[in-house]
Order: sequence, then C-alpha cells, then structure tokens
Amino acid sequence: MKPIVKVCGMKFPENIASVAKLHPQFMGFIFYPKSPRYAEPLAIETLNAIPTSIKKIGVFVNESLENILTIAYKYKLDGIQLHGRELSEMCLKLKSVGYIVIKAFPIAEAYNFKVTKEYEGSCNYFLFDTKTDAFGGSGVKFDWQVLEEYIGDTPFILSGGIAEDDVLDIQKIKHPKFVGVDLNSKFEVKPGLKNVESLRNFIHQLLTSTLLK
Repeated sequence: MKPIVKVCGMKFPENIASVAKLHPQFMGFIFYPKSPRYAEPLAIETLNAIPTSIKKIGVFVNESLENILTIAYKYKLDGIQLHGRELSEMCLKLKSVGYIVIKAFPIAEAYNFKVTKEYEGSCNYFLFDTKTDAFGGSGVKFDWQVLEEYIGDTPFILSGGIAEDDVLDIQKIKHPKFVGVDLNSKFEVKPGLKNVESLRNFIHQLLTSTLLK
C-alpha cells in the first residue's frame, strides 16, 4: 500500500508549483489567521493549477461551518482538516457533502486516544499531532510508541516534527491503521516556504522503503 504524503502549510505560488511536481497525495493550506502559514490571500489560479491527482486540503481551527464551506467552494478544496475543538457533528456534515474530512487530535499520552471514539464514522482520517499550547506547527514529536494504544477503526496520519531523517523510525510503525505522514515545519526554509529538495529526498526514501507494503 502506497503511503499518503501530505505536505501542509503551503503559502507561496512558485513553491506550491514546485512541491506539486513531487506528487504528494495531499497538499494542505492553512486558513487560520493566527498561523504564520496563513494561506490567504492566495490566487485561485494557483490552486487550480495543482494536478487533480493531488487533493487540496483546507486546514481550519474552530471556524464556523458557513465560513469553511465558503472558503472550500472558493478554492475548490477536496478536503477539510479540522484542527481545533470541532464536534463530530461538523465532521459528519462536511463528509456528507463530499469532502475528505481529517480531524486532528493533540497527543501527549495514550489517554488522548479516548476522545477519538465519538468521531468514528464521521471522518475519513484522523491526524495525530503533538500536543502543544498552539494548534499544530510546533515542530516537536510526541512519543510514537503510544500509537500502539490506538484501537479505533479510522485510519490515521502521523504529524508533529517529522523530519528528513525519520524514515527509518517511521518504518518501525506497524499499526494496521497507520496510512501516512503529514510534513510541515521540519521541511521549511521559513514558515510556508518548503525546501523542495529535502521533501524530494524524504518522499523518495519513503516510497522505496518497505513502509506499509
């Protein structure tokens, strides 16, 4: 099984075009004004130029359903990642109208997985990120061994401080619901600007490894 690679926090048009040539399955755009990777204003043409094989994921934090749908329509997003305290009802509404729905959960210890239960069936994927005072983008890893305690049915994407030299450690994760990785701050020149060569090296290693085969 080919792992999902999600490159998140994209912001600059030329960089977006360069990363798109690496063919990640998902590309994330953050629509959270407090983030240094805040995507707006982005030219609609920039996102339209992304190949349809790459799913455009909008990342939102405690945003209203109306605003999420407005932005999703404007940029022709394929999916929605909810990175705040959104309820399962919102996830289900977005999923029911055809969006890929990713719900992020901050992880510090195995206990944190208990909150995922009420979201079963309302999301396509969970995203497990490092628990911080902010909403992601910390560049810090959590203890990946706690992933063994997740017993849900929803596939999950791993996030939080993943760097170019982490492929071997990622290979060691054998959880049956582990389907991919979310790449962001450790691949940046500055917030929102990705190091394309570093991403290329990581993706090449990942796809030529035995991960998820």
